Amino acid sequence: MWSSMKAQALDTNRGDSLASSHVMELTNVSKRYRSGGGVADVSLSINQGEVFGFLGPNGAGKTTIIRLLLDLIRPNTGEIKLFGLDSRADSVAIRRRIGYIPGDLGLYERLTPREILTHFAYLRDKIPWSKVTPLIDELDLEIDKPVRTLSKGNRQKVGLVAAFMGDPELLLLDEPTSGLDPLVQQQIHELVRRAAFEGRTVFLSSHILSEVGEMAERVGLIRAGQLIAVERVVDLAKRSSHLIDISFESPPDPNFLSSLEGLRSASVVGNQLRAEVSGDLNPVIALIATAHVTDLSIREPGLEEMFLTFYEQPHA
Repeated sequence: MWSSMKAQALDTNRGDSLASSHVMELTNVSKRYRSGGGVADVSLSINQGEVFGFLGPNGAGKTTIIRLLLDLIRPNTGEIKLFGLDSRADSVAIRRRIGYIPGDLGLYERLTPREILTHFAYLRDKIPWSKVTPLIDELDLEIDKPVRTLSKGNRQKVGLVAAFMGDPELLLLDEPTSGLDPLVQQQIHELVRRAAFEGRTVFLSSHILSEVGEMAERVGLIRAGQLIAVERVVDLAKRSSHLIDISFESPPDPNFLSSLEGLRSASVVGNQLRAEVSGDLNPVIALIATAHVTDLSIREPGLEEMFLTFYEQPHA
């Protein structure tokens, strides 16, 4: 996971002073649509140099939050600040410091990527082309064919170059890898990791939980427009269950693990006991050590399982 070696190096490089510097602050933000939906009473702070994963199913409110941050829509109540500036009064100054790729990326079909990116570079304080070409080369993007002839992956690359060029301080990425092949996904992951390592901030909205787990340090979980939790990925893992397979010489007692406080389920298939256990694993290991075990497998949950475990819990 990105929250391991590189994240530890990043934490060391950033230091406590940067960790306490909020690039993004939402305070009691609500946005209601006439047709229903929206977000309600969302409060959230994102630190400088952080990769923050924003998780939730389609329709949960992820895109609404990003549109609020960009001042494309405005909240009914609450306050939004980016870089300490008001999202409404200072929206033009804020946008100069942001890179953004929407979940429903639309491009001028008749133009070439070169023409589109030249236009965007001019709008972004006349970014020199010499700072655009390294991204083009890295992503192996064909820039002289009309957009209408490009594959979905190459169209997405155009959006990525536009978002990342000029080294923006804050990146808002709305479902950046949805529908893309694994190679393009890995290229996006690398761009995100590098941006964070350089001290820039990434707000990554996604429902692809595994990729968020690889890159994010913290995640926010949103359900039906409400932010139900903000957790460090490592802490979310501790709260989640582990899947354990224990093989014995002979069929085991189905109640072998029944004394464990964190036992969620257990079943016996032949000589194998399969169990789901949450919390501290030390009592599990101690109990297993008392039996004659021929094989043991303890699988750390993926972010999908962590998310579902938390998401299914009742919240007020």
